[in-house]
Amino acid sequence: MILECSECQTRYLVPDSAIGPEGRTVRCANCKHSWFQEGVSAAALAASAGAIAPPAVDAAPMPEPAEPPVASVAEEMAEPRGDDGADYDAFGYQPPFRPRRNPARRYTIAAVATSLVLVAGIAALSATGTQGLAAQLGLAAPSTTPLIVQADPVRREAQRNGSELFAVSGRVVNPSDRPQRVPDILAELRDSHRRVVFSWTIEPEQRLLRPGASLRFNSAQLDVPSNSRDLRFSFARPRVG
Repeated sequence: MILECSECQTRYLVPDSAIGPEGRTVRCANCKHSWFQEGVSAAALAASAGAIAPPAVDAAPMPEPAEPPVASVAEEMAEPRGDDGADYDAFGYQPPFRPRRNPARRYTIAAVATSLVLVAGIAALSATGTQGLAAQLGLAAPSTTPLIVQADPVRREAQRNGSELFAVSGRVVNPSDRPQRVPDILAELRDSHRRVVFSWTIEPEQRLLRPGASLRFNSAQLDVPSNSRDLRFSFARPRVG
């Protein structure tokens, strides 16, 4: 059915079923004019509906979705890639796994090495004494003096306060035919294992000794180690430099 607005003459093509046999009020979409449109007969409406009805079509089955193409194993292995997208060589050299370093282990090794050095130093000091160790380390020059130390018997005297006085004495003899310089006298006390347990130096009253002359010395210490068994005298070596 063709409808025409009487005001603006705009024409509309509408199906007969939209108006119906009784008719209905319609409005122009262009000028908003309204009017009552007469209906059509039932026979004409049925004929119009049959004429415009679409022919029946057998429902065709929906096609199955196509599966995505699957690459062959050969294609996937032809150009393998690494995690970062770079080319990857399956036969190339790969560095071995490097474990993390343990700082605590390094500190432990350093502490053990330091302890071993300290133990070795203490053992050398006990075996050779302070002067002997200094000579081995190159801190003291070797003694070449011809002077001789002659020691007197040791005197041990108990004091009123309970301490013990350890007194030593002797003399230094110059057997050569030339004047000799007298260095400091080194006194060392050793235990039964010949380890130095106590030592001190004695400064002579004079530094130059004539040929064939001798020089007296004496010294005392309080509360020396009780495990000392042997007293030895020597000349302190002058330090180098």
